[in-house]
Amino acid sequence: MRPGGNRGWLLRLVIAFSFAQGAVSMARPAVSYRALALGADERAIGVIAGVYALLPLFVAVPLGRRTDHGRCAPLLPAGVVLISGGCALSGLADSLWAMAVWSGVMGLGHLCFVIGAQSLVARQSAPHEQDRNFGHFTIGASLGQLVGPIAAGALIGGPDMAGTSALALLVAGAGGAVAFTSLWRIESPATANSRGEQGERVPVQRILRARGVPAGIFISLAVLSATDILTAYLPVVGEHRGIAPAMIGVLLSLRAAATIACRLVLTPLLRLLGRTLLLTVTCLLAALLCAGIALPVPVWALAVMLAVLGFCLGVGQPLSMTTVVQAAPEGARSTALALRLTGNRLGQVAAPASAGLVAGLAGVAAPFVMLGALLLVSAGTALRAPARPAGEPEDAGKASLSRAILRRKSGI
Repeated sequence: MRPGGNRGWLLRLVIAFSFAQGAVSMARPAVSYRALALGADERAIGVIAGVYALLPLFVAVPLGRRTDHGRCAPLLPAGVVLISGGCALSGLADSLWAMAVWSGVMGLGHLCFVIGAQSLVARQSAPHEQDRNFGHFTIGASLGQLVGPIAAGALIGGPDMAGTSALALLVAGAGGAVAFTSLWRIESPATANSRGEQGERVPVQRILRARGVPAGIFISLAVLSATDILTAYLPVVGEHRGIAPAMIGVLLSLRAAATIACRLVLTPLLRLLGRTLLLTVTCLLAALLCAGIALPVPVWALAVMLAVLGFCLGVGQPLSMTTVVQAAPEGARSTALALRLTGNRLGQVAAPASAGLVAGLAGVAAPFVMLGALLLVSAGTALRAPARPAGEPEDAGKASLSRAILRRKSGI
């Protein structure tokens, strides 16, 4: 199968990612409840959550290097095994140190799956299809993020918090294992064989110096930080403004649904505006909306703001993947994607810590102003991202248009 051929593999990858991401999104709150039932305090919860994000930082680039000169597919079942095993063993753990270890295993599995899946999309998509295919791929993540927390909330509760949280983790492990059913022959033999010849290893410094790679990494970090802090701090804002937890859950689900809707219409938006302008406009609008959440607006206005914000945030992740892939040197694209994921993990560690510090100094709404500033910088960064793949002639688009006009005139 050549790049841009049959896309049945992409549908199966989206299905597998939905189950894998759903398991992680279900397990992460369940891990916190399970740890609390075992006697953890806030600091212990922070350590356990931090291990999930920190452990993969040490293996992201080596995994990317391996994938650049080998197959993508083996990372997918390996990731599913680690995710499902980490979920299930967290449910069986009876000590906080064991919870931290299995949380790290879960994070490592998620990293393996995502590096393999993103590299597969980059490798099996024609350049003009990468924006669309990455957009469809990230629908899997959005579906998992939408369903996972709801499933966890349905199972966890009552007087036996330890038992119900353990059950939720076991169910998450079983749900993650369903991803195996969509992974058969997902990588084309022709695509896999094309990576047989190992070229010269591209230094990390050269990858990071490629125009567009730092921009893509920073945009991804800013968008993911906004999503994480929004999820963590909107309940706190709701508590201060007297908004019921059930309504906060509806608002967060509305944000996730708007993100999915955005990715379904990403292709026509790209045709209308182009990648650079679309990234810049959505990051700028998201910055204004994040800052607006700090204002004491009524619930209906907050719902509208979150719906538009979710739509804007849905653009950043898939387009930052394409920006990084097309800007990276040939033979180092998986490594560049791994560097992007490393930036995401650093953001997941640094952003909540910074938000907590800002909230302690200036109030619970202040983190949203901080996010607005971060997204404003990312909008400026998006302007520097290349509008075309690295190495493509500047007049390639004009030449293609001229050929199309000549064909039309000649009746071809």
